Amino acid sequence: MSDFLDALETRPPEAREAALLAALPAHLAQAQRSAAFGALLAGVDAAAITSRAALAALPVLRKHELFERQKAGRAQDPFGGFATIGWNGLRAPSGARRVFQSPGPIYEPEGEAPDYWRIARAMHAAGFRAGELVHNSFSYHLTPAGSMMETGAHALGCTVFAGGTGNTELQLQAMQDLRPHAYAGTPSFLRILVEKAAELGMALPWLSKALLSGEAFPPSLRDWLAERGVQGYQCYATADAGLIAYETAAREGLVLDEAVILEIVRPGTGDPVPEGDVGEVVVTVLNPDYPLVRFGTGDLSAVLPGRCPSGRTNTRIKGWMGRADQTAKVRGMFVHPSQVAEVVKRHPEVQRARLVVAGEMANDTMTLHVEVPGAPEGLAERLAASVRDVTKLRADVVLAAPGSLPNDGKVIEDARSYK
Repeated sequence: MSDFLDALETRPPEAREAALLAALPAHLAQAQRSAAFGALLAGVDAAAITSRAALAALPVLRKHELFERQKAGRAQDPFGGFATIGWNGLRAPSGARRVFQSPGPIYEPEGEAPDYWRIARAMHAAGFRAGELVHNSFSYHLTPAGSMMETGAHALGCTVFAGGTGNTELQLQAMQDLRPHAYAGTPSFLRILVEKAAELGMALPWLSKALLSGEAFPPSLRDWLAERGVQGYQCYATADAGLIAYETAAREGLVLDEAVILEIVRPGTGDPVPEGDVGEVVVTVLNPDYPLVRFGTGDLSAVLPGRCPSGRTNTRIKGWMGRADQTAKVRGMFVHPSQVAEVVKRHPEVQRARLVVAGEMANDTMTLHVEVPGAPEGLAERLAASVRDVTKLRADVVLAAPGSLPNDGKVIEDARSYK
């Protein structure tokens, strides 16, 4: 029984990087065939985008922008022009097997490719194997989570029980009758099922593994499940991008999926941060049906150094570390991370910045902390003027030594008292 789904997981990192960059021009050309990216990437020579530096020069598409484009063009195209597949009357050839609605609403297509969301890789790393029965407790209506897990399990050769959400006692009865080997769903619902089984005197000795997503999976819950015979592993996936990264038996971060080009950028910008710094997860997903380019997930994470002890050679990230959208309302005005980035851009000597909003509501104060070598004369005053110009609000400025600000990805820290 192989520890790896395929040879891609253990190829030399240099070979992987070369393959991803070689695929990038064709992916960009496919994206430009969609109406949305045709406009967003107008004038871009796809054939010239063959390096990470060239990719980083392209605009970041953030989720709120995707939603706004979908909303604006919904009468003509519910996907906002981002998909290259659809159905009769939307575009030809059709190619869409299913369509889903996530909160917003945002609509996502599912194409005809096997394991369209690429979840099989995460399931295999969690120990799922052909011939096993998977109890799938993700939703099968509106959102794609249920289909994401089911198609991944089918790609491995597993049988799936479509449990869906809720109905705890009915799902427990199905577990008693069907004896599943594995569970797919949220960690909190798995805990509810295990606790309810104990309360009812039901044993679940066949259930030994789980792939969990959709919410935080703390080590305390991981250990609690392990004490009850279930080894739980998490994966990081979204309705837009599919699988982004997954946990392995090494339990050291999450390994990237093989079809994803990852960047970690400074929140509010498209600028990649140094390796190890916390920033927003931005992904380019090699999916011709929904060819996202530099899609900003809105999630914070950081790249882990070194290789995974499991033997997989792809890049690892720390996992979910919070949200990148740190917009704060100060004295009736919205202040965005992009505005902090604009202030920093005007002063090249500044290496990093963090805007701290303090005080009590209706009595807000702003302090811009910046990392800068030395203490250049007049810099604090010039920065304060830039803050006023960009945000229309006043701020104090504190000059700090390089490396002294927290490495947590925060560009705006809301430290106000809400009592």
